Amino acid sequence: MSAPALPETREQPAPVAVGKPVRGWRTIVWDDPVNLMSYVTYVFRTHFGYDRDKAEVLMLQVHRDGRAIVSSGGRERMEADVEAMHTYGLWATLEEDPA
Repeated sequence: MSAPALPETREQPAPVAVGKPVRGWRTIVWDDPVNLMSYVTYVFRTHFGYDRDKAEVLMLQVHRDGRAIVSSGGRERMEADVEAMHTYGLWATLEEDPA
């Protein structure tokens, strides 16, 4: 006596979510009259893990243009980055990525 054959199964593709696409968010650091450029570079290197060159480019953008987008991603992560920048004494805001 043999065991009954198992029914053939096919893998079904995972359903695709339909609806609004997930929007990105960005953390913006603003120029201020208080913090030294070397300190802003230090914060970018320490918090975001940027190398010296990237941190300096962003710091100069803050200094020259008045602001720089320093990180982008999901809303909760960007809220945490803004809060961290405030903890370091930098002016930072969160904005929805228009793209």
